Amino acid sequence: MEEADTGEAIAYELIGNSLLAWATAVAVFVGVWLVLTVAHRVIRNRVAMLAASREDVVALHVAGAAVGATKGWFMFLLAVLVASRFLDWPAGVGELIRHVLAAALVFQAGFWGTAALGAFLERRRKHDLTHDPGAVAALDFLAFVLRIVIWAIVILVVLETSDIPVTPLIAGLGVGGIAVALAAQNILGDLFASLSIVLDKPFVVGDFLAVGDFLGSVEKVGIKTTRLRSLSGEQVVLANADLLGSRIRNYGRMYERRVVFTLRVTYQTPPEKLKTIPPMIREIIEVEPKARFDRAHFKEYGEFALLFEVVYYVLSPDFNVYMDIQQRVNLEIGARFAALGIEFAYPTQRLLVAGGTASGGVPLLEKGGSG
Repeated sequence: MEEADTGEAIAYELIGNSLLAWATAVAVFVGVWLVLTVAHRVIRNRVAMLAASREDVVALHVAGAAVGATKGWFMFLLAVLVASRFLDWPAGVGELIRHVLAAALVFQAGFWGTAALGAFLERRRKHDLTHDPGAVAALDFLAFVLRIVIWAIVILVVLETSDIPVTPLIAGLGVGGIAVALAAQNILGDLFASLSIVLDKPFVVGDFLAVGDFLGSVEKVGIKTTRLRSLSGEQVVLANADLLGSRIRNYGRMYERRVVFTLRVTYQTPPEKLKTIPPMIREIIEVEPKARFDRAHFKEYGEFALLFEVVYYVLSPDFNVYMDIQQRVNLEIGARFAALGIEFAYPTQRLLVAGGTASGGVPLLEKGGSG
């Protein structure tokens, strides 16, 4: 009697399949899903270890990114596909399962492609930051375009496998694209400005820019914005269209720095000492290995001082190098002037008391400027 009941229970059908078939399918599903999950984890860890030990092999990093992009739902659906082979489905249900699994495979391929592309371009970006900073912005734009292409292909393939006509959809998107373009003029303006930056390269990542009141080094040239790191530490985000519409001073393209400064000495300095000042300045600057002397001249008679103008070039765009050289030059000039008894002039007023007095017995004073 019990054997008969057991046989009846096993033979009982649910959605056209016996309980034994369902039990077999569930067991296969669990087994396949566990195998895929464990295999994915082992392969991912193994590839990550190889990539860490072989930092120069780009293919390992690309493969690691692609393996890491394998989604859990994809492995779940693969297990469902294998398990479904042990069941008999109505024609409509089986067709639906095949379409869903085909779409899942195409979407997973999209994730693999974008992950591999991102890993490859990230490695290339790190290389270019050191060897060719001008190519970094181009890589960012290329990555954006390629991701759009990959996902456009994914969507078209999914629609095609789902027996949805693609040609009318593309035609409709063309008409709708015009409306979207009109509604998103600002975004498109920034997008084309980004393309202009990539192609024309008015600046690259790492350049130090002055844009209006903003100063900072370029950290990233994005699709819509460019990001600067200011001297005070905060990040400044500028729209690409606004940036190209501004006047930009790119200090990153400065190969040497012209320095002009003025020395003021007192009117009481003897002529023979005045003659020694230009050659003295030349000697002080020419000692600096990263400086090139240009000229030093007695320029003019000022209101309260004799003015000497000095011009030289710092053979480096680095601001700190310039300040170090200028500091050493200033200290050496001060030491030389002190040794020769040459005095620096500063604004003063001297009151000259005349020999007589004005009416009322008040001493007659004459005002004059002097060093």
